[in-house]
Order: sequence, then C-alpha cells, then structure tokens
Amino acid sequence: MSAAAGRGQGRGLGHLPYKWVALSNTTLGILMATINSSSLIIALPAVFRGIDLNPLEPSNFTYLLWVLNGYLLATAVLVVTLGRVGDMFGRVRMYNLGFVVFTVGSIGLSATWSTGTMGAIEIIVLRMVQAVGGALLMANSAAILTDAFPANERGMALGINQIAGQAGTFLGLILGGVMAAVDWRWVFLLNVPVGVVGTVWAFVALRELGERHPAQIDWAGNVLFAAGLGLVLVGITYGIAPYGTSTMGWGNPFVVGSIVAGVVLLGLFIAVERRVSAPMFKVELFRIRAFAAGNLAGLLSSVGRGGLQFLLIMWLQGIWLPLHGYSFEETPLWAGIAMLPLTAGFVAAGPVSGWLSDRYGARPFSTAGMLLAALTFVLLMLLPADFAYPAFGLVIFANGVAFGMFASPNTAAIMNSVPARYRGAASGMRATFQNTGFPLSIGIFFTLMIVGLQASVPGAMYRGLTASSVPAATATTLSQLPAVGYLFAAFLGYNPLQTLLGPTVLNALPASDAAHLVSTGFFPSLIAGPFHDGVVVVLVFSIAMCLIAAAASWLRGGRYVHDELEAEVLEAEPPRAAAG
Repeated sequence: MSAAAGRGQGRGLGHLPYKWVALSNTTLGILMATINSSSLIIALPAVFRGIDLNPLEPSNFTYLLWVLNGYLLATAVLVVTLGRVGDMFGRVRMYNLGFVVFTVGSIGLSATWSTGTMGAIEIIVLRMVQAVGGALLMANSAAILTDAFPANERGMALGINQIAGQAGTFLGLILGGVMAAVDWRWVFLLNVPVGVVGTVWAFVALRELGERHPAQIDWAGNVLFAAGLGLVLVGITYGIAPYGTSTMGWGNPFVVGSIVAGVVLLGLFIAVERRVSAPMFKVELFRIRAFAAGNLAGLLSSVGRGGLQFLLIMWLQGIWLPLHGYSFEETPLWAGIAMLPLTAGFVAAGPVSGWLSDRYGARPFSTAGMLLAALTFVLLMLLPADFAYPAFGLVIFANGVAFGMFASPNTAAIMNSVPARYRGAASGMRATFQNTGFPLSIGIFFTLMIVGLQASVPGAMYRGLTASSVPAATATTLSQLPAVGYLFAAFLGYNPLQTLLGPTVLNALPASDAAHLVSTGFFPSLIAGPFHDGVVVVLVFSIAMCLIAAAASWLRGGRYVHDELEAEVLEAEPPRAAAG
C-alpha cells in the first residue's frame, strides 16, 4: 500500500474514514456535471425559445452545434493540462477550484441577459467557463480517489463514482424536462446549490494526500496541445454541418484545413514533450503496458459508444415514440425515460465489476464488457425500426451492463499502473482520451447516418409530399434539404415536417392534407426504412470499435499495480505486467 493510500485510511468528518469522504464528494462533483449535460440536452428547445432564436435556420445551425459540443471540446482540450497542474500545485486545491468555477458558470448561464445570436454566444461562452470547472473536477477526481483508496479497493470506488455519472445522466433528463417547463433559466440554476454545497464540503473535508512536485509550466506544450486537439475537434464538428450545396461540410476548406493543421500541431506537440524537462503530457507513461492498452481501449470504447445516445434518442424521438402516439414536443422527456434500462444496466454492473476487478484484475471484465457491447450492437441491428419495446429495453440494458463491466475496471487499472507523482497527469490523459472519443464518435455517427439517409430519403419525401398536395417545386426543394436538418428537428422535439413546410405552405393546402403531413405518423413512416439502413451502417462501425477495444484490453496483461519501491523515477526500465 502506498503512503498516500495508507494515510487515506485515517478519519475524515467525525468518525467517517477519509476515503469515504473523498468518494462521496467526488461523486457529488461527477453527479453535478452529468446532470448539467443531460438536462441541457432535454431543455434545448426551451433555451432557444427563451433567447428567441430558431436553431434550425441555416444561419443559426452553428450556434446549435457549439451549444451541444462546445463543452465537450473544451474539456477534452483542458483535462490533461489541469491534471498536470494538479500534480504541481495540489489535486484537492485544483478540484476545489473546479467546483467554484463550475458554479460561477452556472450562475452566469442562468442570468443570460441577451436574446438572438448574442444570447446564443453568451451561452456558448459561459458553457466554456463551465467546461473549465468540469475539466478541473474530471482531471483530479480519479487521482484523489486513487490517493485515498488502497489498490485493492480502487475499482470499487471508481465504479461507484462512474455510476453517479450514469445516474446523473438519467436524473438530468427528468429534471431538465421539469425545470424547462417552469423556466429555462432554472435548468442552469439547478447546479448552483449543488455547487455551493460541494465547494464548501470539499474545502472543509478534503485534504492533500498525493505528492506535489512543483515545476515550471510547459507553456509550449500547453499551447500546441490545446491548439492541435482543438482544431481537429472543431473541424470534425463542422464536418457534419451543411456547406454550400453539399449536405455535409467535409469538402469545406475550413474543415480540411483545421483537421490537417491540428494533426501537424499535435505532431509538433509530441516532439516538444520528449525534449522539455517538465512536460505536461508524460509520454513515457505509455511505456507502461497497462496504461497504454487501457487508454487505447478507453478511446475506442468512447468512439464506439459516444454517438450511441444521440442515435437512440433520434430513433426514439423521430420514429418510435411518434408512431406510438406521442407528440414531437413531448418525445424528449419520454425518450429519456425509455432509455432508463441503459442506465440501470450500467448501475448494476459498475460497482460489481469494479469490486471483482480489485480481486482478479481488470483484463477479464473489461475485455468481456467490450465483447458483450459488440453483441448488443448486433442485436440492435436486428431490431426493426418500429420495435417491440421489451426487446429494445432488454438489449439496451445489456449494453449498459457491458459498458459498466468495462468502465470502472479499465479506469482502476489505468490509475493503478502509474507512479503516485503522475496520478494527476494520468487522470487527465485518461479523461482526454475518453472525452476526445465522444465528439469523434458524434462526427462519425452523423456522417455515416446522413450518407445513408441522403441516398433514399429525398425520393421517399418527394413522393410523400406530392401525394399530399404539396406543389412539385416545393416538394423538390424540401426533399433535397440536408438530412441533418430534420434529424436535429426530431432531436430537439420539433415536428420535422411542420418545421420544414412552415405555416405559409401548410395554410395553402387542404386541411386534411395539412393535418396528415404534420401528424405523428407521417414523418416516422417516411423515414423509418432509410433510418434503419443508416443505423445498421453506424452499428457495424461500433462493433468494429468494440472488438478492437476488447483486443487492446486483453493485451494490457495481468493484474498490475505500480510499486513505488520498484521504481523511484519513471525513466527507469519500464515495468512489466505481472502474470495472472
């Protein structure tokens, strides 16, 4: 047991062992961040109505993308830097600062003062402020838990922590729907009391157990990494936005230039990090097989799963729920409820797999989790667009179990594999791979889906519109619109055809035809077949990612916990994974 872990067995508040104080506080931080993310997704229509901006207008679509993805992009760029800063100046201190910054950002969001495009810009900027706080929390929470818990309990502790993240995702969907019905500002104000309690509690109860190693900040590395990763992710984000007459932006010079420039800067970043005395990104950590394989598996699992939530929400909101009589306006809330089995599966498997991995190592559980995830994606492919819900619920429950089996053992194995002095940097690096996977996945998922839809939807839409008395010229124009428009309309709880046709066209049609076009059954029936074809293509990609992640997870080696007495400095001969 490390000295830090030994100190972690001391008392915290009252007679409660300190490790449980650390776990409960970091769990509150994760819960706050995930409630914030999912509550915003469900409340986006109310937020945009509140600032009087239609996010589906072509000129406003960029604001929608940044409100959705800006937080993810910022956290992906910042977590490594802030994890390294935690190693230098104290993980608890940086974690506490994260609570403060996140709370200040939430207060600012609830007080957004402008409307129109300026209101959207204010929300995007303040979401970036929140992202700084979220990155501080994320980069240091796993390191704080690793300091507080002995190696044979870390899987269980990290499993409970990640369960809170999944529970927060579901709670956010419910709370976001309730708060948005009252006032959209309450969606952001909801975080404030939690943030205040967490800030005070962290300041009073948490203490530094990790080693602090003051060093100069690697400014060159920080700038190159932030610019490089930021450009790549921004390019991918804009790649799914229409460009000119194209349905997507992959031919946009800005997109191509951003991705190319980002890759070049990341290459320069790696070269710089191998030469500076105090690098922000400890490249030598990848000499540890358990660390390198665990992060590769984490990235691949994130890419394979990251866009799944959006895919399932669009499936439910755009097709299944309307076909079963739900209005488009109420589908966001019911989609969250329909996905409850996914959360239940994760909650059921997370702590159990974490506890078992503490005893038997991460390899069998994380590998089996990825294999089970691939199987669940195969089963999702076999479901029809208008599925029987019990079958769907069972499959997504198994999917939640699969990723629960993978997440906490993989995280614990990564954190156990590194020296104590690098835990903040390692936690940030782990979070970077995970957070980078989500926007990558969303870009890939939407690209594959849109390519599939554009092949068959225009003809089906033209025939459906003209059969309901829409003039041929109007039907041709609407059928050629980018698929991303009606996908996001369904995602935001708008009736896609009512949004596309608008009152001018609808009022000119016979009442029966107009009613048929905006009914809950017309659009889902029109898009169900092409959408399912797109789902199959996307899920084939996810299956491939999960199988490669399973291979990487297996190659991590047997159970391995870094022994501080074996290696005083990381630059020594890299440790080998122990057998079994």
